[in-house]
Amino acid sequence: MEKVNIKINGIDISAPKGSTILEAARLASINIPTLCYLKDINEIGACRICVVEVKGARSLVASCVHPINEGMEIYTNTPLVLNSRRQTLELILSTHDRRCLSCVRSGSCELQTLSHELGVDDEAIFDGENNIYEIDDSAAHMYRDNNKCILCRRCVAMCDTIQGVSVIGANNRGFSTDIASAFDMGLADTSCVSCGQCIVVCPTGALAEKDNTAEVWEALADDSKHVVVQTAPAIRATLGEEFDMEIGTNVQGKMVSALRRLGFDKVFDTDFSADLTIMEEATEFIDRVQNDGVLPMITSCSPGWIKFCEHYYPDMLDNLSSCKSPQQMLGAVIKTYYAEKFDIDPKDMVVVSVMPCTAKKFEIGRDNQDASGYPDVDISITTRELARMIKRAGIEFTKLPDEEFDHPLGLGSGAGVIFGATGGVMEAALRTAVEKLTGEELDHLDFEQVRGTKGIKEATYNVDGLDVKVAVVSGLANARTLLDQIKAGEKEYHFIEIMGCPGGCVNGGGQPTQPSSVRNFTDLSTLRAKALYKQDAGGKYRKSHDNPYIQQLYADYLGEPGSEKAHDFLHTKYVKRSIL
Repeated sequence: MEKVNIKINGIDISAPKGSTILEAARLASINIPTLCYLKDINEIGACRICVVEVKGARSLVASCVHPINEGMEIYTNTPLVLNSRRQTLELILSTHDRRCLSCVRSGSCELQTLSHELGVDDEAIFDGENNIYEIDDSAAHMYRDNNKCILCRRCVAMCDTIQGVSVIGANNRGFSTDIASAFDMGLADTSCVSCGQCIVVCPTGALAEKDNTAEVWEALADDSKHVVVQTAPAIRATLGEEFDMEIGTNVQGKMVSALRRLGFDKVFDTDFSADLTIMEEATEFIDRVQNDGVLPMITSCSPGWIKFCEHYYPDMLDNLSSCKSPQQMLGAVIKTYYAEKFDIDPKDMVVVSVMPCTAKKFEIGRDNQDASGYPDVDISITTRELARMIKRAGIEFTKLPDEEFDHPLGLGSGAGVIFGATGGVMEAALRTAVEKLTGEELDHLDFEQVRGTKGIKEATYNVDGLDVKVAVVSGLANARTLLDQIKAGEKEYHFIEIMGCPGGCVNGGGQPTQPSSVRNFTDLSTLRAKALYKQDAGGKYRKSHDNPYIQQLYADYLGEPGSEKAHDFLHTKYVKRSIL
């Protein structure tokens, strides 16, 4: 790789040709602050927080978009630079709702952090007349508070470039500019898919998930209720970040311990129902292949993807697996099988899910999600909400002992664990489908071709004489690309996994937020997924159909995969929606 030689603050630096000043400075262990910049997502040089001095330049330049040249001399910490950054920040603060103590992002707000770092001691210096915005809380999963918006446009870029949904943008001009939907519609009235990716890139508290923790606290305090919690596969790989643990630390044992101390009657693992999903999904796939069913079959675990398909590709709903998501399947099993086994009336049960996904808040309210006659899942909270509960309860998370999930719904295979990473559902399904089709045990369980964070991955596997063509997609813009190719006859597959969030559930819209200084230079999805693959590799059971509690569930209650009872409890239907 060709290198360019420059000087930063008098230090000789060699950086790859094509690098920006921001990237080159990072190589020299110099962190230049940013607000609007997100690598490969929002590179517009708009906020001017990242300005630096370049020898010979007529003015300060935005380091996030300014390329380096041979012999360039750069200064990142001169009085001119620091004063410019501070003044820019003061101007941004002049139109910002500064009620920081009650803000959900207090302590993790990038604007707040910069104010401390740049020594802003009079945030009101440029105060004047401001616009007052109504909070949009129409959506099931989140709210938008434009009084805290700094017009960085990260959310707009994420919604447009990465997710391909484009339901928000800049309205009006000049001082009246705000970020909103067309015609100022509430998010609930648009084609928003509830993915929450806008939340995790927002540098302030302008966007946040709806906090449902009060409902959980109320349920836990009600002695008449049997309160059960389930945790998604990806949560164990991310929750630790909320307690300053290293990215990618597996905190499964401490998570279970914390949930018991919060007062839940049972702590179950959504890995179990991920295995259950594979049993039903693999059976459905085999049936479609053998009986000329609709192909390609597309996975249905990601509620953001499902809503996207309902809005933008309603003609492909028959391609979707009819399986409920693992969250909903476990809720259904808890309020039927578990309730009968332990003689508990489902009306007296509260099922709480801890999910990496804000779209799960929308999913629990969908039709046909009530196998027991009551909602499969009553309350869905994010990783961030669980962390707030643990902190509020005064639990010292890092000091907790490691504990195990409760049985019979607390054991998941390695195949269930890797659901949290893009490609994990496909790999888990292949482990079971291949063995069911061939009647032989696999010698090698790792399907490496479907692993990794690449947006679209393809592979072909010869199974019992049939070349099975599969694809794995994460991020909805990538889904749009692939589906358009299929509809145009350019691509042909048998089985497709689609995850709404780039990188899969480990990078879900409900996961811990990380500042741009981390997001721009760290592969969060890879580090988090590594913890899941490690757990899979070291597990006793690595195939869904080998899970003894799954076998028991079918033997005692459901009959066999794909049975009428299984369909009644574990499968669902979809709705054609318009584009707004």
